[in-house]
Amino acid sequence: MGAPKIMLTAEQMRTLPDFFADIPDPRRRQGRRHPLPAVLAIAAGAILCGMRGYKAIAEWANNLTPTARQRFRCRRRGGHYLVPCEYIIRDVLIRVDPAQLDRARQRWNAIYGRDDDSLAIDGKTMCNAIDEHGHQTHVMSVLGHQTKICYTQKKLAPCR
Repeated sequence: MGAPKIMLTAEQMRTLPDFFADIPDPRRRQGRRHPLPAVLAIAAGAILCGMRGYKAIAEWANNLTPTARQRFRCRRRGGHYLVPCEYIIRDVLIRVDPAQLDRARQRWNAIYGRDDDSLAIDGKTMCNAIDEHGHQTHVMSVLGHQTKICYTQKKLAPCR
């Protein structure tokens, strides 16, 4: 069984950046070539469509049509809409506040999400994800049985 997939509608593509508009940009002002809401919307859209990993997200973005790139509000230069590269997607996703991302995802789910009859709780220890105190990061998730959608994820206190 593969990753859960949906097909994004034109409206979902157009509105997805709005859900990320209030998240502060963790990048320095210098070098911000792609708007943060566009980068986050592309990453979210790719994940909703079943992509897993930074490379897959970047490849999905590169394959977007010009119309889809416009809907995601990608940066326009020389008459073309540019998508962020794998490095930019990774850098943004690592540095942005996960709690704010989760709130944005919950707002999206409230409008576009599907109902589940039952939920599952799952915990993971993330490889190579070390917090500021040198502890490995642990994440707890709530997933829908029918839709396979992740409704929320929370970083947990270090296990001892």
